[in-house]
Amino acid sequence: MSHTSVIEVRDLVKQFKNQTALNHLDFSVESGEIFGFLGPSGAGKTTTIKILTGQLLASSGETKLLGIATDALTQDIYQEVGIVTDNSGLYENVSVYHNMKFFADLLKVDKKRIDFLLERVGLAQDKKKLARRLSKGMRQRLVLARALLHSPKVLFLDEPTSGLDPATAQAIHKLLKEVQAEGTTIFLTTHNMEEATKLCDRVALLNDGKIVSLDTPRNTCLNFKRERKLEVGLKDKSQVIINQDPAGIAQLNEWLSQDLVETIHSNEPTLEEVFIAKTGRELL
Repeated sequence: MSHTSVIEVRDLVKQFKNQTALNHLDFSVESGEIFGFLGPSGAGKTTTIKILTGQLLASSGETKLLGIATDALTQDIYQEVGIVTDNSGLYENVSVYHNMKFFADLLKVDKKRIDFLLERVGLAQDKKKLARRLSKGMRQRLVLARALLHSPKVLFLDEPTSGLDPATAQAIHKLLKEVQAEGTTIFLTTHNMEEATKLCDRVALLNDGKIVSLDTPRNTCLNFKRERKLEVGLKDKSQVIINQDPAGIAQLNEWLSQDLVETIHSNEPTLEEVFIAKTGRELL
């Protein structure tokens, strides 16, 4: 295991009866990065998080978290980990503040950190509100604040912005970047490729339990083999797509010589386009 790797996965297989959920996965996550684990529903993302956090046993292979085999995680390791999933339940008839306080007491965290985090996630004015009265976006921010109480070294996020409005999702993105800047490693699952492009240092594209690509978002798109094109904006306000081949470049040079060009953009594929091309599946 690399001295900077906080997660190490080697030849991971998980089977449920006759179904192979994870099919010989190999990857590592380095200290301080946001690692995106991307794919449609049912691809194996949540199963992977459960194995990495000791909630589920692998069928075969080797998985380590902070240098410890995930089937032998100790309480000391769990003190270094934060987890946010759809099942990260709240105490519905308890206030926002006391939802935080219960875990702060368990984790022996100074109560001042509760107020600091509620302010940070925009819930300071709602600290007396019962959890059952929170909107979905507010609930997600509370669960995230709770996961950050003990300043974890590693944060697992399973679809953290699924179903949220754009403004709330953007606020969570900003917070995650701040948390990363403080040194926390983030393992993020999502089927939102735009989110992954904004946030992640590297992304693994997962389909039917297999990793079909692993690289930075930009390299994933740049290395995708398809006919390269340029989008040219002309001064008459028309937009023209040309191939980056000799004929297309000759046409572009002619327009440039006539001072007809206003903008030129490389027409790179998006992560979602790459995923669909590699797997034939939509991201649902």
